[in-house]
Amino acid sequence: MCSNKMKFGFVFTNYNNSEYTIAAVRSLRACNTEHQYRVVVVDNNSRYESIDALRILSREFGNIDLILNKENVGYFKGLNVGIRHLRSNYCEVNHVIIGNNDLLFPSNYFDNLNMNLSKFNKYAVISPDIVTLDGIHQNPHVIKRIGFIREVIYDLYYYNYYLSVTIKIFSKLTNLFTDRRDEEQYEIAQEIYQGHGSCYILGPIFFENYDELWAPTFLMGEEYFLSKMLADKGLNILYEPTISVTHRCHVAIDNVPNKRIWEISREAHKIYRKYVKIYGGSR
Repeated sequence: MCSNKMKFGFVFTNYNNSEYTIAAVRSLRACNTEHQYRVVVVDNNSRYESIDALRILSREFGNIDLILNKENVGYFKGLNVGIRHLRSNYCEVNHVIIGNNDLLFPSNYFDNLNMNLSKFNKYAVISPDIVTLDGIHQNPHVIKRIGFIREVIYDLYYYNYYLSVTIKIFSKLTNLFTDRRDEEQYEIAQEIYQGHGSCYILGPIFFENYDELWAPTFLMGEEYFLSKMLADKGLNILYEPTISVTHRCHVAIDNVPNKRIWEISREAHKIYRKYVKIYGGSR
């Protein structure tokens, strides 16, 4: 059976940090809205106590579906599990907010989302203003394609772990000169190449063309893979600053050793480089 009352759906992944999922869901509940929505939480094989907290949450709020994966399938693949469940059981949902579980939604979130619904007539995906707790804007993430020199630095970064540490230190020391300035345009609504991977809003045009996200990696690189799957169908991402969320940032990987994160990122970069060729190939 398929509900015909739901307008919005939310899909989050969870891994051993249920307190952030609980905070995200409660911030949604605190929004001033008359709209019905459904939340799907996909747990990637967390510890018992984390899963137990999610079960309590699902009993507290009647509009939460909890899916327990038997293995950690990663970020976008985990979101796909939730997207498939949501679209199968609540078929009238055609605006799906996906993202990290470390998001907080302001009280006017649904009002601002409704104000921008007409923009989904043109855009498959909207990337919102994503602001960290210390006020840093993470969008627009990449307005245009990444330049050749930065691509070469990426290759050097993933060539060797200790070289990556050196590059990171150098980057911090020269941040004034080496940092991209795309995020400084956070007040301007515009088409962008990539949105920050912590939150997207998938609209009807997306689901007219795709059933789920392209997820060739376990973690990292999701921004590029979404932009490519859209570009392959001539679709675009809109950055819209009037839709805003707070991002508590990196909680899903805080307990993972730095070298392991680098190894996961390197595997994602290898897949990325198969599609973005900078040495004598086309981009």
